[in-house]
Amino acid sequence: MRKLIAGTAALIALAACTFTASPAVAADAPYDVLVFSKTAGFRHDAIPVGIQTIRDLGAANNFTVTSTEDANAFTTANLAQYETVVFLNTTGDVLNATQQTAFESYVRGGGGYAGVHAAADTEYDWPFYGNLVGAYFDSHPAIQTVTARVQNRAHPSSAHLPQSWTRNDELYNYRTNPRSGAAVLATLDESTYSGGNMGADHPISWCKTVDSGRSWYTGFGHTQASYAEANFRSHLLGGIRYAANRAKADCRPETGYTAIYNGSTTGWTQAGPGSFTNSDATLSSTGGMGLYWYSAKQFTSYSLKADWRLTGDSNSGIFVGFPNPNNDPWVAVNQGYEVQIDATDAVDRTTGAIYTFKSADVAARDAALNPAGEWNSYELLVEGQRIRVYLNGKLVNDFTNTDPARNLDGYIGIQNHGAGDQAAFRNIRVKELTGQPPVTNLAQGKTATASSVENASYPAANAVDASTSTRWSSAFGDPQWVQVDLGATYNISRVRLLWEAAYGSAYQIQTSANGSTWTTARSVTGGNGGEDDLTGLNAQARYVRVLGTTRATQWGYSLFTFEVYGN
Repeated sequence: MRKLIAGTAALIALAACTFTASPAVAADAPYDVLVFSKTAGFRHDAIPVGIQTIRDLGAANNFTVTSTEDANAFTTANLAQYETVVFLNTTGDVLNATQQTAFESYVRGGGGYAGVHAAADTEYDWPFYGNLVGAYFDSHPAIQTVTARVQNRAHPSSAHLPQSWTRNDELYNYRTNPRSGAAVLATLDESTYSGGNMGADHPISWCKTVDSGRSWYTGFGHTQASYAEANFRSHLLGGIRYAANRAKADCRPETGYTAIYNGSTTGWTQAGPGSFTNSDATLSSTGGMGLYWYSAKQFTSYSLKADWRLTGDSNSGIFVGFPNPNNDPWVAVNQGYEVQIDATDAVDRTTGAIYTFKSADVAARDAALNPAGEWNSYELLVEGQRIRVYLNGKLVNDFTNTDPARNLDGYIGIQNHGAGDQAAFRNIRVKELTGQPPVTNLAQGKTATASSVENASYPAANAVDASTSTRWSSAFGDPQWVQVDLGATYNISRVRLLWEAAYGSAYQIQTSANGSTWTTARSVTGGNGGEDDLTGLNAQARYVRVLGTTRATQWGYSLFTFEVYGN
């Protein structure tokens, strides 16, 4: 246990050992948490009990806690000790410019941030912090009872909660809605209390990523009594675990999805033996081997999201692209594709694999996977005959169907594998994509040039050779660019980039008719590496380039893949 930096121990001791803390499902690797509670404005009397609560949670869940109100703790060397920093009811301007720079570097480099309640009433003049916290405090009515609607029941901070969570607290209105830049976990139902001013969409808890770092925020936590509530304590623990990178979650912004299961089984049909029980907006498998399929509609080009959980070494999967099976689940096996859920089978049939056809990227899968007993989230992105699998927001598989006997167009279903296998599903939702996207990569094998190369081993041609084992890498400086000559003029609708560890946090997609006069088709800021799939472009051009303006690392820019799509 690290020593206290500020002298809050005496106050905290008053609340010590009053409540037990529920441990996480699986023991986390040990980690360290810094709790920061400096106030330059209103001071919440719940701060001491909040600190003690986090200490209790740490004692039960394998993390140590250092609490401080000394902003001098915000140095690069000191912050490097901690997996996450909790801003516990901070208010006003609490960090100077040097301390802000150290904290921003810490977060962008992979550190975590967890904000509690008045953390949104902090650092109004620091743009990085405004993006990090997600939204600033605006106003609040008197303390009262409210019903929160829990929208995300896969995140570790909200998976344990009921769909309707009733509690008493001080309820913030925010200056802006964070939804466009964060995954909203819960909202306030303004019809259940007085004084809300955000309308039908009033987020109260959310999460996001900032470059390589993670951010989680809850608007609850004003009252001392909050920290005695089991649901709130688990909510707080889950947020800390996510921010510390001990629990994974898909915290990408999400809009435009339609639920096909979120408690109602209308449109669903069982094929074959076994079934799924339906309770608490959760489908739980029984017996098998069978298929529970959404018979109301076939899908062609879409994003399918589903939350799932296995108990022990169980087996399940999500099927896509199969014809009407009637009562035969083997139709889906033989004519569709299964995205597997089973982390202990052979590599071509474990979680994230296209079952028996293509293994997941095992390293990426393992880095993104929560263990059995905890919730995970899939996104299956189907475009034409290509399917990409995202696990907790990270790309783990990219597969294109070339078998004329199979087709990714068709129905969607989930598997009840057998009596010894226990799988649960929540919040299955679909967003249909407009039109049928071009499936041919126009840049593949075309002439590519660059502003520079790190050395002769990393030429621009590597970015357009359709290989994820070769790459273009630039010199170590800004700006840098790589461009491709498509050989003819196309209507460009999409650019897909796959970065190596050295990536651009700010860059532009530019197009040109002649290779000398450039127009910006898309500007990206706050990039966090991995895959950037930039859709919805609308430019007529022969030349396309990536112009990097801000590197995310001390190295240059490094791209495995530079793909261009259009007609």
